[in-house]
Amino acid sequence: MGQSKVRGEGTRQRGPEPGDFGWDESLYEEGDERVPGSRRAPDDARTGAGGDDDTGDGTADPRAGSHRRGGAPRRRAKRGRRRIGRWIALSLSVLILGTAGAGYLYYEHLNSNIRKGERSAADSDVRKTAPNAAGQTPLNVLLIGSDSRNSSANLKLGGSKKSVGAKPLADVQMLLHVSADRKNASVVSIPRDTKVDIPKCTDPKTKEEFPATRDLINATLGRGGAGCTLATWQELTGVYIDHWMMVDFAGVVSMADAIGGADVCVRQNVYDGPKPGVPGGSGLRLKAGTWPIQGEQALQWLRTRHAFESDFGRSKAQHMYMNSVIRKLKDQNAFTDTGQLMDLAETATKALQVSQEIGTVKKLFDLSMTLKDVPTSRIAMLTMPRIPDPNNPDAHVLPAPGEAERLWEMLREDIPVDGKAPTSEAKKPAAPKDPAADPADIGIMVRNGTGSTTEQPTQRRAATVAGLLADKGFSGAKPDITPESQKRTQVLFPSADLEGDAHAVAKALGIPTSAVKKSADVSGVTLVVGADWRTGNTFPKADPASGPPKNTETVMGDNKGECMDIYWPYRF
Repeated sequence: MGQSKVRGEGTRQRGPEPGDFGWDESLYEEGDERVPGSRRAPDDARTGAGGDDDTGDGTADPRAGSHRRGGAPRRRAKRGRRRIGRWIALSLSVLILGTAGAGYLYYEHLNSNIRKGERSAADSDVRKTAPNAAGQTPLNVLLIGSDSRNSSANLKLGGSKKSVGAKPLADVQMLLHVSADRKNASVVSIPRDTKVDIPKCTDPKTKEEFPATRDLINATLGRGGAGCTLATWQELTGVYIDHWMMVDFAGVVSMADAIGGADVCVRQNVYDGPKPGVPGGSGLRLKAGTWPIQGEQALQWLRTRHAFESDFGRSKAQHMYMNSVIRKLKDQNAFTDTGQLMDLAETATKALQVSQEIGTVKKLFDLSMTLKDVPTSRIAMLTMPRIPDPNNPDAHVLPAPGEAERLWEMLREDIPVDGKAPTSEAKKPAAPKDPAADPADIGIMVRNGTGSTTEQPTQRRAATVAGLLADKGFSGAKPDITPESQKRTQVLFPSADLEGDAHAVAKALGIPTSAVKKSADVSGVTLVVGADWRTGNTFPKADPASGPPKNTETVMGDNKGECMDIYWPYRF
């Protein structure tokens, strides 16, 4: 059997492995029918025990020379073939190394596309949610859409020349929350015209400092970049946010093209164009029905506000589009299709800006895989519960008291917001090293922190809660007149020997263990009743059985029948 048959047909089914291309040139001798890398018989077995040149009794086979031109000795032929084998091995090694090198260069090319920034632009005491029973932690990613016109591509897609050079606004803000076990997920939008407290931020590039203020949440992007937007969300929600990702107009178009379009639905014909007294518009034009959109038309859909009647309608339309994209990627097996993943990687690394800790292709790939196993029936998208701002009810909104805080607590405690049962078991908190004293022996100061920038504190709230503790045997609970304003209720303790006492207080009132914190600002166990518990004798604990938050819209990932109503002036 010739060499070509062994090297070609005989090895075709398994493909070469690294060990096949070593420097043992004897593997490539003519007449050797064994698969390269297979076990070889010893030399004496090949030449002295039934080999081609041996008769089996130690004498040379008289027919051996007749197989070669001119009867040339076999050793000389072997030497020539060894040179050929050496060059084959060398060539294959270079080919393999070249391919690997190209892969590395492409990987580095993708990495060089990525634009990165600081995760946060402000100090914060918000901490990650505790792991579940399996040691897993939830993932929170802030998704930001910038309205920057500071490039020719973005200016062409929307806005006027006078907006060039202006600080960008974060007109789209969504928090993607994936449960610790990666079995359910939620996306929560905050309208751009929501009035919030913005913390002190420092621009990581220019080092410019921006004092704390109260303003619309979309202004955060111009006060320290995406890191300030993230810090504001953390201040508002108490949810630790792991990363941010930001995209501009041009990035939305390129990503929509790379995905290949997604289906959206309108109940009536729509044209979101300028109207008397209402200039601008996204330019979206669709007839009633379901349509696949991509590229610039996808951007028009995501930017449409007037035809969907408000920012809340726009948020719902954005959620519908995102759900459609996720369904499409799952249907096409894009999470495992190498070719499509490469195309998406090339586009995404150019279109996105990300926080620096996820600023590599591998980390972005790992991040994208978090949604792979989440069933679409457990993906809920909603907008923050809100009320009109009393100071500007026609233009601005505020988080709805009670319902917004309940939503934030559900995210902090990794409770599904779709009203269905949790998919993973919560970890039981470890017992404090220092056991609690007898309730009657624990001194507790109770402060009224229910006031905020928009609401006066509830009168005598500290005295009321101190009375609740006294009824439970904590006779040392006393109201403290120290002025305080705090969004969330906390039980603070100064040193390890009082940690057990602090946990006992929290347990007695049904306050979650995540609200128990060590603090150098107190001298003893101190309960600060926050704006999340302004009234009532029972701490308002998030409960999945109570269903999704009220005063909002919820769009489920598996609902293919969602369709947008069009505000009547924008129908045709």
